[in-house]
Amino acid sequence: MSVTEGGDWGQGWDATRRWVEGHLAPGERIGAVSALKGGWTSRMRRLDVERPGGADPYALVLRSFVKPFYRRHAPALLAREAGVLRLLEGSGIPAARLVAVDAQGAVCEHPSLVMTHLPGTVRVAQDRDRAARTDLLAAQLAAVHALPVTERDRPRTWQPWTAPERVTVPPDTARPALWARAIEAIRHPAPTHRPCFLHRDFHPGNVLFTGHGPDLKVSAVIDWVETSWGPADLDVAHCSTALALLHGPETALAFPDRYTAAGGRTLATGPTHLYWRLLDALAFAPDARKVAEPWHDLGRTDLTPTLLTTRLENYLQALLDHHT
Repeated sequence: MSVTEGGDWGQGWDATRRWVEGHLAPGERIGAVSALKGGWTSRMRRLDVERPGGADPYALVLRSFVKPFYRRHAPALLAREAGVLRLLEGSGIPAARLVAVDAQGAVCEHPSLVMTHLPGTVRVAQDRDRAARTDLLAAQLAAVHALPVTERDRPRTWQPWTAPERVTVPPDTARPALWARAIEAIRHPAPTHRPCFLHRDFHPGNVLFTGHGPDLKVSAVIDWVETSWGPADLDVAHCSTALALLHGPETALAFPDRYTAAGGRTLATGPTHLYWRLLDALAFAPDARKVAEPWHDLGRTDLTPTLLTTRLENYLQALLDHHT
């Protein structure tokens, strides 16, 4: 076996390899193993599978929860993703097909899920395709929200990722009044809403693209561990915050209109719309740097902690100015 990712593979990896190979067709084996860029909560690896008789090889993706916090939550996260991948088969949503899951880490060195590998790459550059990618993101999110789901197959009810008392204001901020105003705007129960199927972590880092210019298209939506049942506004808000950090508030403010133009669900207006946008944006405090670490690996080294904090604060200001 050729391993191109660094690290101590040891006996733990041997157990994981045997588990994966136990789900392959007779005569197939794992060849090269390489790290995939763009992940933060879990370790993502590409497994190149060799086939007997000179048949063309193919690839799988192995997700493993290694960090202690995520490892503790891995059984629920991986069970949810496995269920969603089964649900999405044949749905028209470009998602991987589930191969196997060891949600408890009973066999593997870490709780793991293996799935098919899909073509494409994460694209977060400031390039000429940026506007077209944003439109494609909006259209793909609208398609996710339109997925018909029976009551039996509904994922868990959405959960907030912050609350007024849990927001940590950056200690060195020069704009404490801005933070206080934003926090005050979410200091009430969540508004009533018409729920739908949510990805819940939909942003440019979880969408793969192929092609350029007129050939640009979404090839896959990945990372379904947070899938939920809740307001479309929440998914739109989450993608908007990521766009604000990547490209600035103007791109983020325009995203809901792009989503609506692409056939998305009717979004809330006024204070209700503001609530969902701020509830998501404030969850990135006090330091948006950790979510940008994978973007650094993809070439966005311009996203310094100072720039990210500035963009987050500028986005909060723009939201408050736009909706109040």
